[in-house]
Amino acid sequence: MITTQDSSRAERLRILRNHGAEPKYYHRWIGGNFRLDALQAAVVLVKLRYLDDWTERRQRNAKRYDRLFQEFPLSHVANHANERSAADAGSTSSGTVQIPHAIAGRHVYNQYVIRVPRRDELKEYLKDQGVATEIYYPVPLHLQACFPGLGYQKGDYPESERAAVEALALPVFPELTDEQARYVVTSIAEFFMRDGAS
Repeated sequence: MITTQDSSRAERLRILRNHGAEPKYYHRWIGGNFRLDALQAAVVLVKLRYLDDWTERRQRNAKRYDRLFQEFPLSHVANHANERSAADAGSTSSGTVQIPHAIAGRHVYNQYVIRVPRRDELKEYLKDQGVATEIYYPVPLHLQACFPGLGYQKGDYPESERAAVEALALPVFPELTDEQARYVVTSIAEFFMRDGAS
């Protein structure tokens, strides 16, 4: 479900959800069959009652992570304002944790995604510590096997490629406790400090 106050965006989304056709059988864009069925609608109607509370909790959890990352002796914690300098240097540096920074008016923090060097090693370490993480979009769009006709190759979009190997989503679900969040950040700090990486 998508909500917007932009009428032109709403119209385009209506077209995209129905195979990109407008009028029927005349396809302006590549779309899909994204119409909501009755069962999904019933579930959404129940969940909508809780959405604002869940969002507020996720936002609170994100702020908690922000504070915790500031407390720990990682060599550098970057936000949106200064992550450009790290990108210019070619990557996040050893021990660096870049935290997300909300640039929109109301970030819902469906994910709390950090960028780190040695991301895959960190993911395995956290798994061993009992911390579930996720790597969303490990392959940039221009390198997906379904788009060979676009003609892109590795190196064409270096920022996307860098993000694909550095991004790691941490637990941010509404029920996350202070103790759990602190354990996650402590574990990350321990990973970078254990071999002098920070």
